[in-house]
Amino acid sequence: MLKRPRIPMLLWLAAAFIAAPWLGGEYWLNAILVPFLVLSLAGIGLNLLTGYAGQVSLGSGGFMAVGAFATYAFVLRCGLEFVPAMLCGGLIAALAGLLFGLPSSRIKGFYLMVTSLAAQFFLEWLFLRFPWFYNYSSSATISMPRLEFFGLGLNHSLGRYYLVLATVTLLTWVALNLVRSQTGRDWMAIRDMDTAAAVAGIRVHRSKVLAFAVSAFFLGIAGALWAFAYLGSAGVQSFGLTRSFQILFITIIGGLGSISGNFIGAAFICLLPLALDFVSQGLFAGRLDAGLLQNIQKVVFGVLIIGFLIKEPEGMARLVTDFHRDRITPWLARLSAWSARLPGLSTPDH
Repeated sequence: MLKRPRIPMLLWLAAAFIAAPWLGGEYWLNAILVPFLVLSLAGIGLNLLTGYAGQVSLGSGGFMAVGAFATYAFVLRCGLEFVPAMLCGGLIAALAGLLFGLPSSRIKGFYLMVTSLAAQFFLEWLFLRFPWFYNYSSSATISMPRLEFFGLGLNHSLGRYYLVLATVTLLTWVALNLVRSQTGRDWMAIRDMDTAAAVAGIRVHRSKVLAFAVSAFFLGIAGALWAFAYLGSAGVQSFGLTRSFQILFITIIGGLGSISGNFIGAAFICLLPLALDFVSQGLFAGRLDAGLLQNIQKVVFGVLIIGFLIKEPEGMARLVTDFHRDRITPWLARLSAWSARLPGLSTPDH
């Protein structure tokens, strides 16, 4: 596990809450920053389960769907505002994660991954099979009539951005404290060797099931934000197997067992299509087909995942940490020593 990097958090938060909304236009808020934040939150949810507790899962998209459809039901049928409905939807997703996490006491590894894949397919079938979940809509989609919290309308781009940013900031703080707690240490012990963890007195089955529930809660919140703060309306296809693989790519590329790595991986996922389009426009004057660009993107993802799994399992977060330690820190030390030798800047002798 990577140590938490010494990042000036207040500066990052000030940039996110103050600078980004005013420097970035509506396009950056709606199309870049909001999906980046939501995918980062989903990556944290999966990383708590896979990176910290060592339980492989391919059901992330299904748990995101549970959060989205449950939030929709609480707003439509219970009359709740969006934020409390979203929290209730996250709890329903946590319950689903708990149920599908029960087999983790008997199976693990590849077989557990297959079980989570079955959960993904079952949840997709469930939300398509029963029209009650999407209020008998002919298009089988759900859409929030109005995003509100304490009577404040959040339907404009700035309101949605601040809603997502505040939610992600709060849950990231929860995740950071959780992995440093006794629960997080139990998860990491189980990840490293569950037999030794059981001998040490850790309740392995209970900790595994709790990891599934907590992970599903984060994913359920992310699903609600993805459906209503980003897309506006969503169907089951918005949370299919492709979404599960996307979240898995974020955790692998960003770094397993790293909270900050999820933000790095999500940034890479969100910015790579823009970078490929920029290169296509510059080198080929936009003559490359959009389908070809998507295939190139998949190839890049595949190569990076293989490379990181073989060479650097801790992902880009480790590379950033090593770069800061080997390059930035010595440079700052030399700069400090150089400035101390300048006339008028050195400390006078007494």
